[in-house]
Amino acid sequence: MNLPNRLTISRIIMIPFFVVFLITGIGGAYSKWIALAIFVTASLTDLLDGKIARKYNLVTNFGKFMDPLADKLLVCSAMICLTGMDRLPSWIVCIIIAREFIISGFRLIASDNGVVIAASMWCKVKTVFQMAMVILLIADLPGNAFRIAENVLIWAALILTVVSLADYILKNKDVLKDKE
Repeated sequence: MNLPNRLTISRIIMIPFFVVFLITGIGGAYSKWIALAIFVTASLTDLLDGKIARKYNLVTNFGKFMDPLADKLLVCSAMICLTGMDRLPSWIVCIIIAREFIISGFRLIASDNGVVIAASMWCKVKTVFQMAMVILLIADLPGNAFRIAENVLIWAALILTVVSLADYILKNKDVLKDKE
């Protein structure tokens, strides 16, 4: 297994630790900061695994499938926790998670047709905004400027989620056609 794929798997392994520190308070007064550090570290592995895979030509079908899945697991876990903490509206989380299920289904159909759909630029930008949103919401810093920044990131992440879904469907609509 190559380094980028190991980084992807490490991101998945970090998720339960992140969730435990975020929602249980097991780390006392430092719980949210430990959770934040884990989330940021996991997010950075996303950036790193892609750069390494492209630079050293280590792109694999496993990576094309698991990297976006690891991102979805990390970000969706965080958003579900943030909903339970009253930091993020549940309807926004439902839309974002619905998009992830739709894209996963789309990829499954494509895979059945022998097509691997890699993450688009819209998807990558969406992921960056979602991760930035989660970071700011976990940090929960005081002040109006931070509340405004949180709201801007929430709405930007939501809009980019819908735009990236539309982009995937438009670019790959032929995958849904029945072969004759």
